[in-house]
Amino acid sequence: MRLIHTSLLFIVFNLFSFSQTPEVQLKNVNDTILNTSRSLKIADPFDGIKTMQKLFPGKLYHLANKNTFISWTCKNCKPASFIDVNGVEGDQLFPYSEGVATRLLSNIDYSDSKGNQFKIITFNHSVYDEDGLQTGRFSGGLLGIAKFAKNGTLWEMKSFQPSVAAFGAFAQCPTPKLLQIGEDQYAFTLLHVNGGAGGPFEGYLYLVAGFGGKYQPILEVPEYQLTNVASTKWTSSYAIAPDSNKKYFKDIIIKTSGSFDKVAQADDEFEVNLPAEISAMAKTKKQFNFDIERRFSFNGKRYNLIGKPIVKFSNIK
Repeated sequence: MRLIHTSLLFIVFNLFSFSQTPEVQLKNVNDTILNTSRSLKIADPFDGIKTMQKLFPGKLYHLANKNTFISWTCKNCKPASFIDVNGVEGDQLFPYSEGVATRLLSNIDYSDSKGNQFKIITFNHSVYDEDGLQTGRFSGGLLGIAKFAKNGTLWEMKSFQPSVAAFGAFAQCPTPKLLQIGEDQYAFTLLHVNGGAGGPFEGYLYLVAGFGGKYQPILEVPEYQLTNVASTKWTSSYAIAPDSNKKYFKDIIIKTSGSFDKVAQADDEFEVNLPAEISAMAKTKKQFNFDIERRFSFNGKRYNLIGKPIVKFSNIK
């Protein structure tokens, strides 16, 4: 009887907990929110959530586990297509017809060489869910960007792009990191990781920069990271080339380190595509560590791999 009584209390408690989670409502907003030329001034101190709410004035929710987002829809907006780097089939249109949930990703501060102060907020859009969830294993979170410059006690919005491209998994865009790629020129790196259940998780590095009048991905580095595999794994890092004499869009060096174990391949649930630089060695050796250095250079439109990668092997057996 004690066990049954405890179980009943547990069920009642969970039903009560679920009943406390409000159904997320959508608020219709004006189509002017998508105007990339709109003006916005924010008084100091700058608050990222409040600023995002001015950009997307929907309903603000603070749910459990720090799940804070703005729920909105726009009946008069003209949807525009965007790219999901997961390769999702079909037309990807924003704003979503089902409604939108917008979350703050990052609030970045930096100054240029003249001492001018800037703030950049990035946000994540996902499809509306009445429970406030983010779902879709192979759907990325749609990245948006707003840049502000300080003028006295005010922060004035200098650029605004509601949607750039979608990255990540479960509709969750990875947090962008600031990278200086030239003289007072900054871009964002994003580590995009995805993979099937039980299979390898493959990581790609993307660089998003302001170019051609808009923010867009101008670098994609495949084979940047691999985890969840028994026989092999690798991780990478990036840096601006120390010998790059370019004023803007400086060369980028990618260094990758990893290991391979042929015996462990028996435990791999899925076949893994190895980097071309180590595939030949993997056919003849049982075990080794490796380091690969790749250099990427801007060609006027995007970054491309140049030269031949430098490869070093160690602990060969």
